[in-house]
Amino acid sequence: MPLTATACKNAKPREDDKPLRLADGDGMYLEVMPSGAKYWRLKYRFGGKEKRLALGVYPAVSLAEARDKRTEARRLLSEGIDPGELRKQTKAAKVLSAENSFEAVAREWFVKFKPTWSDSHAERTIRRFERDVFPWIGNQPVSEITAPILLACLRRTESRGAIETAHRAMQNCGQVFRYAIATGRAERNPAADLTGALAPAISKSFATITDPAKIGELLRAIADYQGTFITQCALKLAPLVFVRPGELRKAEWQEIDLEQAVWVIPAERMKMGGKHIVPLSTQAVATLTELHALTGRSLYVFPGARTNGRPMSENTVNAALRRLGYSKDDMTGHGFRHMASTLLNEQGWHRDAIERQLAHSERNNIRATYNYAEYLPERRKMMQAWADYLDGLKAGAKVTPLFKMA
Repeated sequence: MPLTATACKNAKPREDDKPLRLADGDGMYLEVMPSGAKYWRLKYRFGGKEKRLALGVYPAVSLAEARDKRTEARRLLSEGIDPGELRKQTKAAKVLSAENSFEAVAREWFVKFKPTWSDSHAERTIRRFERDVFPWIGNQPVSEITAPILLACLRRTESRGAIETAHRAMQNCGQVFRYAIATGRAERNPAADLTGALAPAISKSFATITDPAKIGELLRAIADYQGTFITQCALKLAPLVFVRPGELRKAEWQEIDLEQAVWVIPAERMKMGGKHIVPLSTQAVATLTELHALTGRSLYVFPGARTNGRPMSENTVNAALRRLGYSKDDMTGHGFRHMASTLLNEQGWHRDAIERQLAHSERNNIRATYNYAEYLPERRKMMQAWADYLDGLKAGAKVTPLFKMA
């Protein structure tokens, strides 16, 4: 006799601690456990074997809902489909889909390649994904994302005026899709179909000063800086070594050999992933020697203001320049690199030596073969000549730079 809603509600466990089964017909029954929990089950045969299919937990699944599930299961059986096996396959497909979602594949790609990047590059990359990509397409299977779907995601970033960020996000997504293809989880890279779909990014150079007289003014302002001594030393070293701001502020004393006048930045801290040698001029050594008396016991050459366990803030140098009266359109911490690049090229130093000292990534196949110590003798000479040239500008003299014609 079929069950009723009242019978299901009032069903009590057996007293002998064995499950109680209340039949409803067509193989479906309500199983009442000794604990009082109630489960809907369907008993059926497939391929000559008796099987059972869970239809849900009562009362979350009502009698009417359980009967609907029974009807669907019986329909599948009539078509020669095992409902229990279909459920297993569907569940496995969902798990596989989650494992192969864009976010899952992107994070796997990120973990694999992160050791080859600088910390700052890795941080920017994952933050870009988490802010601009994952919320929109992260849950979708990587194999099902089409060019229009990806473009709609990137348009959100573009619409807020972050054109360059949108282009970088598209580049990163393309890397993830290529990784998915290589690992057998996708067949196409939709990012490759979006060339020209985004508004072109307008290249913006970092503000810098290249006029010798104005450079002299800047150097004199740095010499008179009234902020902390650590920040002043960072300002003094920035034009002498012209490394990237992140490489400067994260400098560690263990990387610097004052006796040999050399600073070797490990590969993991470099944007391009290669170890980098910075020959130190006598002026740079003098500044570092003076600073060592204050921060030499710390890990970092430029420790943070609140704790020695962290480097100075990424905004410290720029904030100091603002304090000296230089706006973001006048000069930036990154601008010291452009300053050195422009003037050293004008002075005739070997282009490859300059590019190597800037730790730029050369796309030319011949230049890409250099190792981290290439052009080192000339770079040592160039760095000392550059420091002497800056000293002359600071003194207000009309300096004729020492240079080597290319």
